[in-house]
Amino acid sequence: MAKIVATVAVVAAAAAAVVVGQQRSKGGCEKWEKVEEILKVFGEECETSIEKLKSVAEAMVVEMHNGLENEGGSMLKMLISFVDNLPSGDEKGLFYALDLGGTNFRALRIQLGGKEKGVVKVETEEVSIPPHLMTGSSHELFDFIATSLAKFVSSEPEEFRPLPGRKRELGFTFSFPVRQTSIASGTLIKWSKGFNIEDVVGEDIVGELTKSLEKVGLHMRVTALINDTVGTVAKARFSNQDVIAGVILGTGTNAAYLEHVNAIPKWHGVVPKSGKMVINMEWGNFRSSHLPLTEYDQALDAASLNPGEQIFEKIISGMYLGDIVRRVLLKMAEEAEIFGDTVPPKLRIPFILRTPDMSAMHHDSSSDLKVVGKKLKDILEIDNTPLKVRKIAVELCDIVSVRGARLAAAAIFGILRKLGRDTVKDGDKQKSVIALDGGLFEHYAKFRTCMESTLRELLGDEASGTIGIEHSNDGSGIGAALLAASQSQYLGVEES
Repeated sequence: MAKIVATVAVVAAAAAAVVVGQQRSKGGCEKWEKVEEILKVFGEECETSIEKLKSVAEAMVVEMHNGLENEGGSMLKMLISFVDNLPSGDEKGLFYALDLGGTNFRALRIQLGGKEKGVVKVETEEVSIPPHLMTGSSHELFDFIATSLAKFVSSEPEEFRPLPGRKRELGFTFSFPVRQTSIASGTLIKWSKGFNIEDVVGEDIVGELTKSLEKVGLHMRVTALINDTVGTVAKARFSNQDVIAGVILGTGTNAAYLEHVNAIPKWHGVVPKSGKMVINMEWGNFRSSHLPLTEYDQALDAASLNPGEQIFEKIISGMYLGDIVRRVLLKMAEEAEIFGDTVPPKLRIPFILRTPDMSAMHHDSSSDLKVVGKKLKDILEIDNTPLKVRKIAVELCDIVSVRGARLAAAAIFGILRKLGRDTVKDGDKQKSVIALDGGLFEHYAKFRTCMESTLRELLGDEASGTIGIEHSNDGSGIGAALLAASQSQYLGVEES
């Protein structure tokens, strides 16, 4: 009797285990279905058909027109750069650049040899700014910069010393919000990136630097005040006169292009000889009802330092792409237990998954996606992820990067459309080149190739043959020095 009872108990336990196993299996299936549903919905919401991309481009063109009409008339600032004379490639001599945009600044010395020799030599020095100078007084900061510049200039080759009565010429890249008032002047609107020096807000920053240059006895004149996007156009234009625009796709994103002055109603100055003007679009602030925004984008924007602003930048630039992927993974962890019954704590940390990490996962070609597994372990402390989970991570990277790349292509298409270069008229095969810079474009290969193929798709075969994409790095340094050369006060003056 005891044996029978024991046998019945064993059978009952086995049956119960089967039922529990079936329940777990059923629960596991339901959870996985939820993961796939989240992925499917996200993919559909990020969809970028050619029709939608053309609508985005059209909306961009409308905003460009509005921004050129009057100040504040558009979400695109369409800032007049006062650069109406881009490098021709003929420039010769020695020029300097100062690139100030963060906790370090760079000084550059560039030797130009004209059409035949191009950029002969580039020397550069990076200087770290002591933290106390970032919140002190303007004269302390600019005195420090001027002193460092003077030290750098002291190693200048003897044969390039300026003639008596002349000053060295400097291109100044100042990567903070500025209201430009001429090619070589502009008032600071506000500081960012850890700087907070109240006494220079609303003042001409070139004037502040000039006072310090004079104080240390450095005979140097700022001939061009620019931002890095305008510098990208100049850098590319020096070696290729077909360049019409520059685009930065990096941590942030922006574009500048060459516009006809008669298409800028808000320009009230003298019409330049060139008839052209470089416009700094500040396109990161673009938004449109045609942009494919998701709940994750809206949550990212709401939690950002500038909610409601820079919407376009938040869906296509390197600062944000990795965090969008993280936010979708977090929802999968919370609602479908993709990483087990507890949400990995690190997954809740904003920006812990950076875009370079996302790129590495996206480019993982190993059969077991070992790079993906290692990234999930090292960054998010998630061990032993199954292959199907790693595949989900790669699919998310693909959805986010494809959306960003295709929207970037649509925006470039918008510039070409505004300039009438999106079609070939009467067999005119005039070449138009877009110069690109930034880590996203340079290092995220799948993003770059998707962007380029989408632009070809938007243009069609015939027009595509007239449009070129060119990598042009260091517009903030070399580009600034080249603009100092093209804006030189000594152009056409005999050296003797």
